Amino acid sequence: MAEHMPVDKTFKLFIGGAFPRSESGRTFQVHSADGDLLANAAKASRKDLREAVKAARSAQPGWAGRTAYNRGQVLYRVAEVMESRRSEFTSVLRATGMAARAARTEVDRSIDRWVWYAGWADKLHHVLGTVNPVVGPYFNFTFPEPTGVVVVAAPDDPPLLGLLSRIAPVIVSGNTAVVATGGPSTLAAVTLAEVLATSDVPGGVVNVLTGEKGELLPWALGHMDVNSVDLTGAPDGLENEAVAAAADNVKRIVRSDPAGASPYMIGDFLEMKTVWHPIGR
Repeated sequence: MAEHMPVDKTFKLFIGGAFPRSESGRTFQVHSADGDLLANAAKASRKDLREAVKAARSAQPGWAGRTAYNRGQVLYRVAEVMESRRSEFTSVLRATGMAARAARTEVDRSIDRWVWYAGWADKLHHVLGTVNPVVGPYFNFTFPEPTGVVVVAAPDDPPLLGLLSRIAPVIVSGNTAVVATGGPSTLAAVTLAEVLATSDVPGGVVNVLTGEKGELLPWALGHMDVNSVDLTGAPDGLENEAVAAAADNVKRIVRSDPAGASPYMIGDFLEMKTVWHPIGR
């Protein structure tokens, strides 16, 4: 019997639930901590960013229109699939130079973090919303609504926990995400994309672009159909002019703890809507 020929893997982008190559045809190499070649990955372009935003915008109304309970169940299903692929995620982290025990711990913490945010799906409106005291025969309610399409600059450290800690608070409330990643978090991000594709997450809710974050983020900040940009994992030296471009459509700019967890981090990507209703009608 002939010896098996291994099939080398080229990681692609994740846009609208599919895995396209970059329209530019560009790729870049992902190396281990020792400098060994681990994989080739697609290098996203400005056009890929536009396609990802378009996919996220198309998916957002349907995702926000689901019940909070259903969104929580969908996120929980992602954690189930991640649990079944713990060894693969551990191998990915070890390839980046992480010790075996530390890699297993980060994978476990990442899955737990995702489950924790899934549990907030049908509870966050109780914490962030309120009934306001008013004078007159009216009820006055304030409740949270998703802001829309959010571009996330994935943190490089910690590579998996930081990635999940920034994506989960974005999508749990009904937003959709375009994730820009590169460097140490590349393999973790594309492995997560494979999990999302085989879970119940609708296509376009999370889109993953690998490449140069410093190249993609200025275009994201100026994109008129992006509602918020999370710069937690943005590289140093992002020009002030690029950040100022976010003001053109009043984008929300967020910077936070790359591995933190709080229901108020969900609130970073929410708008508060206040409604008056006459009593007795």
